[in-house]
Amino acid sequence: MNYLKLTFDKLDVGALNDQVAHESCGAVSLFVGTTRDNFEGKSVVLLEYEAYEAMALKTMNLLCEEVRERWPDVVNIGIHHRLGAVPVKEASVVIAISSPHRKSSLEAVHHTIDELKKSVPVWKKELYGDGEGSSEWKENSECTWSKKHKDNHIL
Repeated sequence: MNYLKLTFDKLDVGALNDQVAHESCGAVSLFVGTTRDNFEGKSVVLLEYEAYEAMALKTMNLLCEEVRERWPDVVNIGIHHRLGAVPVKEASVVIAISSPHRKSSLEAVHHTIDELKKSVPVWKKELYGDGEGSSEWKENSECTWSKKHKDNHIL
């Protein structure tokens, strides 16, 4: 089963862990991406996320299909991504994957976060604590769908 969600609500890591856990599985691997207070020497006070929601969920479903092809013993996959304002230390994304043994779930989680950053249309804006209220839209360096990138070169 796939548990996919885009939400403005605070992400609940424990609830997603419980959702993907399965009686046939000895492993649930988690990745929790949080807002940090700095980026490239700048003080960050929060992140804001926007998404093309229909396309993001469709791409997340395709990513789940790819994971199941590569790791056929994966049982449940959960991907929850936050939208709106995400303060420092709070989760922006949580990925949880269950499988009978740890190797598959660990490898699948690693693959999933990397591919999510490459392919899912979610945009991030950093708000800085410089006293001026400055901000900047950021793009994941892994992004493959941006008009700014072609063959990993900025246009």
